[in-house]
Amino acid sequence: MKYVVTLNGKNYEVEVTETDAIVTGITEVPVMVAAAPVASAPVAAPAEAPKAEEAPAAPAAPAAPTASGTQVKAPMPGSILAVKASVGQAVKAGDVLVVLEAMKMENDITAPCDGTVKEIVVTKGTTVNTDDVLVVI
Repeated sequence: MKYVVTLNGKNYEVEVTETDAIVTGITEVPVMVAAAPVASAPVAAPAEAPKAEEAPAAPAAPAAPTASGTQVKAPMPGSILAVKASVGQAVKAGDVLVVLEAMKMENDITAPCDGTVKEIVVTKGTTVNTDDVLVVI
């Protein structure tokens, strides 16, 4: 099959050859690709990028925790939808502290033990990675 691919503003005609190889597990299958530049019509200049003050601010990364204690960490990357606890609040094991959205699903992040919330490291809208600290109990 032949395709035209644009890479760094240049068009290339690419031919992809299908193989009968069966891939199981983690196996590398060599792929034969031939690419040659293709003449094309001039491309219009891209529209001017919005100014910095017009672009929406990206949610800040969570701050490093300052309090010592039991750290409640993000089990997966996602965005904080809600913070259900507050600093100084007494919590029991299983109480919902934070709601984390990951892959279009809401996940309740719960307290692993009884205690008092010492610090909340994230806010609503914060994007977190796996093992980022959310709350310190």
